[in-house]
Amino acid sequence: MKFKIRPATKEDCKEISRMIMELAVYEKMPDQVKITHEDLERDGFCQNPFFECLVAEVPEEHKSTEGFTVVGYGLYFYNYSTWEGRTVYLEDLYVMPEFRGNGIGKGLLSKVAQVGKKKRCVRLNLSVLDWNTPSRDFYAAKGARDLTDSEGWHFIRFDGQNLDNLANEAPED
Repeated sequence: MKFKIRPATKEDCKEISRMIMELAVYEKMPDQVKITHEDLERDGFCQNPFFECLVAEVPEEHKSTEGFTVVGYGLYFYNYSTWEGRTVYLEDLYVMPEFRGNGIGKGLLSKVAQVGKKKRCVRLNLSVLDWNTPSRDFYAAKGARDLTDSEGWHFIRFDGQNLDNLANEAPED
């Protein structure tokens, strides 16, 4: 199947928002999605964007059963390792189920890696739910290492009231 991967535009945000919800449903957490396509437009297409995104697009003749031609996305951002330098973090990689198995996921992943390499990133990091064996196997087949097993790293989060509490404990300026 023919497809192309291109940088997302502001006009793609409704489609990206739709696929974010599809991914959240797959991950059994649809109630966790609070973001809107307007948030994506504001945060990804401003003077200093918080993220970058690639989309996978198929020709009109291969559109989805619902009529969509944007059938996948990879949303990523940059961070920094004090040990190694520049890194890229892949927040989401998603391909609509009816388009899986056509190389679209591999294409998105490879393109994010290529973008990172062009920006001199030394690592591509991502998180996968422990029960998501298909995704874990997919990344492992491409050479990814599971640091939870090999190095014992745990992914830690502060959010909601705990984030507020922590911020309120900051020393005065």
